[in-house]
Amino acid sequence: MKKNRTYIIIALALPLQMLLVRLLAKYPTLIEEWYSNGLYPILSKGFRYALGWLPFSFGDLLYFAVILFALSEIIKLVTHRFKTYKSFLIKGCAVLSVIYFAFHLLWGMNYYRQPLHKAIGVENEYTTEELVAVTVKLIERSNILHRKLSVSDSLKVSFGKGDLEAYRREVFKQTLYGYKSLQEKFPKLNYPPPSIKNSLWRYPLSIMGYSGYLNPITNEAQINGMIPPHRWPVVSCHEQAHQLGFAKENEANFIAVMATLHNEDLYFQYSGSIFALRYCINDVYSRDAELGEELKSCMNLGILANYQDSRAFWDEMDNPLEPIFDLLYGNYLKANNQPAGLLSYSYMVALLVNYDKQFPNTF
Repeated sequence: MKKNRTYIIIALALPLQMLLVRLLAKYPTLIEEWYSNGLYPILSKGFRYALGWLPFSFGDLLYFAVILFALSEIIKLVTHRFKTYKSFLIKGCAVLSVIYFAFHLLWGMNYYRQPLHKAIGVENEYTTEELVAVTVKLIERSNILHRKLSVSDSLKVSFGKGDLEAYRREVFKQTLYGYKSLQEKFPKLNYPPPSIKNSLWRYPLSIMGYSGYLNPITNEAQINGMIPPHRWPVVSCHEQAHQLGFAKENEANFIAVMATLHNEDLYFQYSGSIFALRYCINDVYSRDAELGEELKSCMNLGILANYQDSRAFWDEMDNPLEPIFDLLYGNYLKANNQPAGLLSYSYMVALLVNYDKQFPNTF
């Protein structure tokens, strides 16, 4: 009876927590100062020191344990012919309450921090002409990098020749250098200690359409090692941006591009450059398809071959559940201060364009 009372109290705390989060969300400057630049860095570094040395993802195992617990509770409910449904619901709400609390305390409040364009002092609006100018720069840079890394303009750049597992470990190490270089401009991007893993849930992630994720409870960056290797550098930097407290996908994308472009490794630069280019060229297409085709014709065919690698991989993983996963993730983004859902990713283009206006030699 005492245990049930405890579950009820914890469960009733859930709506109160939700109200508190909504209230705090109205004060992004406060969250920026006291959480994102105060409490969170301490928590994040603590977890990275504690778990970063493990060669496997502790967070993935934790998820597995939670799934087993949920299944065992469902089996108990069924075997008791749903007679214990009240206890089941109370316990379930209590678990959700604990998860909600841990999520926001350990990472999730970063969703409500000050927008990145304000933090770095740039605008968030741009014209088609400005977009095209940045796209042309990225095409030129990507073409130059491609020619340095490939034997022919028409052949894709091959990453991790030979032992892919060894190359993946090298990518994880190499990300630190890009962030160290970027830290000179943005002191807040002080990354060490590292905690980045090849996820144990690679196939489920692929089915759901995810290249990686950050475990918000253990603060481990997870990479889906099944994706094409040319994506590993930029995805690794993206998940590390999440670790640094930049929760929004568009902002993590921008930081990932900057971290790869500031890396001395040409493969990193290429990975980030063609990633940014894809977003920009898609934005051009959405505004003027004919102009998009014209710009696309200026790209080396080998770059398009790398894009095709990604497209072929995701086509292979296509499944009937994908629209459901997209809907769920879109709603997750909307629930966490990204009202445009999946469309909010275009904000990265705004950051790229306006950053280039302020620092013209970036691309």
